[in-house]
Amino acid sequence: MPLALSVVVPVKDEAGNAAPLAREIAQALTAVGPHEIIFVDDGSTDGTAAELTALRAEIPQLRVLRHKRNLGQSRAVRSGVLAAKGAIIGTLDGDGQNDPADLPRLLAEMKRLNTSSGGNVAMVGGVRVKRKDTASRRMASKIGNGFRNWMLKDGAADTGCGIKVLEREAYLALPYFDHQHRFLIALMRREGYGVGFLPVGHRPRGAGVSKYTNFGRMLVSINDLLGMRWLISRHRGPAGTEEL
Repeated sequence: MPLALSVVVPVKDEAGNAAPLAREIAQALTAVGPHEIIFVDDGSTDGTAAELTALRAEIPQLRVLRHKRNLGQSRAVRSGVLAAKGAIIGTLDGDGQNDPADLPRLLAEMKRLNTSSGGNVAMVGGVRVKRKDTASRRMASKIGNGFRNWMLKDGAADTGCGIKVLEREAYLALPYFDHQHRFLIALMRREGYGVGFLPVGHRPRGAGVSKYTNFGRMLVSINDLLGMRWLISRHRGPAGTEEL
């Protein structure tokens, strides 16, 4: 039977968060239909992989992939999508701050938008409300989102939100590069796909620490934004190909 959904979760040194999150995802998807949950361990050096593999008897739809070395969040997401068997992909961050209960809501919103728009919406992204981050991280995100929107005109209010649903085929049509996950909205629109948004919850991190710093994100974002602006300028829009 075709899968209704493949959920892809990138993790790096998330022992203590990974197992509770996997159980939450499984519980949240009980009414979704046939699905799989794919955790991609991006070269963790702690017990993340062992924690997840120990759950496979409890959660039979759980799959665990592992990079032999750390390759970054975007590569981990791509590895999961390439291995996925579902036509629709759900993603969320591995730190537990995204609420898995929002996944069915995002799926329903994608269905609603496609019913009303004729089937062009390939992604629905979450927009975090009442964020449980530090004031400095919230401020850095606000400034970064505003600058990115000014540069790319993608209309995204929260491009850093990890929870979203998207069509696997549409995702695989996008150009890939490191840090791609931060620009999925702009890339989808570049290819002519519709994108929707939905307010979602946000929670404090459980165990472990964040893998990012405000300064580190700023350094890579400037270069990435310039590259994205070039990609958009070098695209002529959807081809509209038909077979005669």
